[in-house]
Amino acid sequence: MRLLNWFRSGAPWIWLTGGAVSISLISVLGLLLLIGWKGLTYFWPAPLYMWHTEDNKMLVGQLYSRDEVPISHIHAAGLNKKLQGKESAIRLNIKIANRERNPADFISILNVKLHDETQPQGWAVIDRENNGQFYGLPVGYVSTSGRIEKEVKAHVAKGMAQAQAIRSQVHELIEQKIKVYGHKLEMLRLEKRRKELNGTMTPAYLTEYRLNKNDLDNRMSLAEDKIDQLRDQLGQQAVILQDMTGEKVLVPIAQVLRMWYPNAMSWTEKVTHWAKGVWIFLSDNPRESNSEGGVFPAIFGTILLVLLMSIVVMPLGIVAAVYLHEYAKDNMFTRLIRVAVINLAGVPSIVYGVFGLGFFVYTIGGEIDKLFFADRLPAPTFGTPGLLWSALTLAVLTLPVVIVATEEGLTRIPNSIRHGSLALGATQFETVWKIVLPMASPAMITGLILAIARAAGEVAPLMLVGVVKLASNLPVDNQFPYLHLERKFMHLGFHIYDLGFQTTNIEAARPLVYATAFLLVAVIISLNLTAISIRNNLREKYRTLGQD
Repeated sequence: MRLLNWFRSGAPWIWLTGGAVSISLISVLGLLLLIGWKGLTYFWPAPLYMWHTEDNKMLVGQLYSRDEVPISHIHAAGLNKKLQGKESAIRLNIKIANRERNPADFISILNVKLHDETQPQGWAVIDRENNGQFYGLPVGYVSTSGRIEKEVKAHVAKGMAQAQAIRSQVHELIEQKIKVYGHKLEMLRLEKRRKELNGTMTPAYLTEYRLNKNDLDNRMSLAEDKIDQLRDQLGQQAVILQDMTGEKVLVPIAQVLRMWYPNAMSWTEKVTHWAKGVWIFLSDNPRESNSEGGVFPAIFGTILLVLLMSIVVMPLGIVAAVYLHEYAKDNMFTRLIRVAVINLAGVPSIVYGVFGLGFFVYTIGGEIDKLFFADRLPAPTFGTPGLLWSALTLAVLTLPVVIVATEEGLTRIPNSIRHGSLALGATQFETVWKIVLPMASPAMITGLILAIARAAGEVAPLMLVGVVKLASNLPVDNQFPYLHLERKFMHLGFHIYDLGFQTTNIEAARPLVYATAFLLVAVIISLNLTAISIRNNLREKYRTLGQD
């Protein structure tokens, strides 16, 4: 009887609900920890191993994984008599790097084909600008004079410092001179084009145009010559390494980004190396078809896109919700609008991408080009996918979420508060603006949180309206108008898709997929936590009945 009463009281369902929520939270946390572990361990300096094969050749590389393979699969491939009588064998996945000397970065080989596993001392891992990493035994260093030095570590450290200084100078020249002169030349060309279209071209202006163009061309040539001279300073310096085949290879110091000896590093050195690798991943630009380097442009593009989307969607959603709840009459038309808003929340995101491409890009963007950028046609400015159209597309996609959340917040405000304000002589607009909206602000921020959570991870519509694999410039720079809404941009979600499905070197890119996925989740959580803190402050400030 007590058991029956316990069921009737509803306590079992409360426990079941609490248990289900707990299991869901633990599962999500476990998944995040798994993604983070697989991604962040990529930056740990893994040791180099050396094996000898059956034909007595040397194999050097980093051991990525050990897999157990059923013996039936191996027999089907007609392999190894050593495996007879066994049920399974161990297959090693080894990164051998040296991309220009090997057909692939990774090889898979059965452990029975290898013997004499050791961790060789003195072998180095070199992170390069091109062709990925190189594994080798440093045996010499070619100095600027052409002399071969034996003290490799000291000369490599000095050469890398020089290379970094030269890279900084080259970057400064590109940013402060090459891009500036290029921008001025483009503005000069557009001004000449406008005068041609308007029929105001004069011989005096044409002479002035030629003088200005020649001056900018000369300055551009001088800057390019200076860059070439800086790069030539390191042209002769190189590290001499012996690879696993015994051959000596020259690696130019200008290509060396980092060099370390994983088998000789202490625990402190490994932690420092790991932290530096994470920082490079967060702050550097991608290389090698996004399979090397960092993801800073993608982080910047994702956050900027979400901020622009929020700036657009919040006023629209709030105005629509206030009109539907405070001003519109409850008739068939308003009920139809509410049903349409709710249904819009279930439309597939790719449909919004097609809508954004057709309406925003080709229609509105094309008209803007005709009105304001006719001198640049037929090259489009706003009539092509870009940051602005991506933000507007995501704003339309998340608009129903903001409208529903805001209207729910307006519903929770007691009508007695509205009547009291009107009774004291306030107009309906003053009541809504000064009383209702501040009290409903926590619900508005809730709508923003839900919008951010959905928009930050969307990829399908962005592929049509502005996101690209690799953007040459950030949407923000030091040239007027500073924020370039017409530019294409990178996005963490699309970066994950590109790494996971479009790169040719999937084995090397797989850890970066995990790292980027973990980073995307961290960015979304950070944006949401910021919005939640704002909502909590507003909730405490405008606490009323039904809002505790």
